[in-house]
Amino acid sequence: MTLNGHSLIAGRPTAGEGKTTNGFNPATNQALEPAYSLITEEQLKAATSAAAEAFPSFSTLDPDTHASFLEAIADNIEAIGDELVIRAGQETGLPAARLQGERARTTGQLRLFAQVVRQGDFRGVRIDPALPSRAPLPRADIRQRQIPLGPVAVFGASNFPLAFSTAGGDTASALAAGCPVVFKAHNAHPGTSELVGQAVTKAVKDHGLHAGVFSLIYGPGSSIGQALVADPAIKAVGFTGSQAAGIALMKTAAARPEPIPVYAEMSSLNPVFVFEGALEGDIDALARQYVTSVTGSSGQLCTSPGLLFAPEGELGDKLAAAVGRAIAACPGQTMLTEGIANSWNTGTANLGSAAGVELIGQGTPGPTENAPAPTIFGTGVSEFTANHVLHEEIFGAASLVIRYGSTDELLEAIARLEGQLTASLQLTEKDYPTAAPLVPALEQRVGRIIVNGWPTGVEVGHAMVHGGPFPATSDSRTTSVGTLAINRFLRPVAYQNLPQELLPAALQDSNPWHLNRRIDGEVVSAAEKAEINA
Repeated sequence: MTLNGHSLIAGRPTAGEGKTTNGFNPATNQALEPAYSLITEEQLKAATSAAAEAFPSFSTLDPDTHASFLEAIADNIEAIGDELVIRAGQETGLPAARLQGERARTTGQLRLFAQVVRQGDFRGVRIDPALPSRAPLPRADIRQRQIPLGPVAVFGASNFPLAFSTAGGDTASALAAGCPVVFKAHNAHPGTSELVGQAVTKAVKDHGLHAGVFSLIYGPGSSIGQALVADPAIKAVGFTGSQAAGIALMKTAAARPEPIPVYAEMSSLNPVFVFEGALEGDIDALARQYVTSVTGSSGQLCTSPGLLFAPEGELGDKLAAAVGRAIAACPGQTMLTEGIANSWNTGTANLGSAAGVELIGQGTPGPTENAPAPTIFGTGVSEFTANHVLHEEIFGAASLVIRYGSTDELLEAIARLEGQLTASLQLTEKDYPTAAPLVPALEQRVGRIIVNGWPTGVEVGHAMVHGGPFPATSDSRTTSVGTLAINRFLRPVAYQNLPQELLPAALQDSNPWHLNRRIDGEVVSAAEKAEINA
């Protein structure tokens, strides 16, 4: 496929009238061609206006056409072939195997949401039939469904050039909800974004949809990104990135004449709690698993374990020594950008110089540019609870082992934690009484609790929660991964005493879309309704 170096606004390659930017190979710091032209705020209006024009027809698509469109995007992404993996590798330094898996996750998400659209429960149909004879007052016929919010602004993530980018989870869930998307590409992987953007645009055209259903734009986040969130046509925002950038978008969205929700996934330390029973087994294996989770993708995962709580005493000493040996064998991996690598260097220097912190172990720098040596530090639980510097996220392959002496100390540490995406418990059955008090405490701090697993690796399914209290996310009631993510871009509307001729298809007595519905409080499946009608 040909890279044009331009935005795709309502299906058309559009040369930006602003400055230009290039992607860079972080392994060499060399610029990649082509240069990408950046749009102006005036050009941005063309994308948001087209999205608003597309909304009435796209938001009312029948389920089969809607689902087929999502599946076509997945097919088109796969049809790009190796070119997509090669370009993504050049722009991010991520290995081919990781990117192939990420591509499969991206297409899998789209196909999963296609199933959700066909099945239809996300529409949340509720029908309270009229009760004209009810005393002392009759009840009107009231029907409810979930409708799409409107055009959504989605921002690409630096660390997932596919699964959290152009056609990733935020875009897939917004499109599945019936919301047109204006996608702001991450300037670190512009070519990857364009390739996937072309795949989405082709699916829009092939299905005869309004071209404004999808636009891909390039521009500075500090200006175009803020202007996108401020645009009155935009009704919600999906974002994955730094806490500073996420909060800036939240402030812009809240200051609008019509405030809108920002679903921002930002920062997390993902603490791991190790209990004594878990250390009575293979300590070296446990240490390797931890280090693998810390160093995978150079630690540039939102679920990377930045904290590990280990007991004081001989078993904890053995674990710390095993962690030191395991990390020493790890070479550095190329980080996503030079800027991210510089931030990692600053963060580890600040952590390593904090009072009461010592170096447990360190790997070796990698052979490329921007590949610093992975590092594990250690401290005590009292130092951790007292020093907020030890609570700051370091994006990359670094972590802190914290030694504790009692459950009360762990509960105090949990109380001092900010909101997190995950918490993990490494334990055996003998540890259940000790771990039990932690579970309700962790429920107030995290979105996912894991036992005898590691936080890296997020299953895309119906029950997954990838969210958590602030600052892990801006709205702890939601998830950005899994089918529940569609709920972010919907709102309920009730219809009282509307005649059948004016009701939307989902609420009509004939149930033409064959939806499961809650009627007078009881769930009635589409199959049961068909049997009743027969």
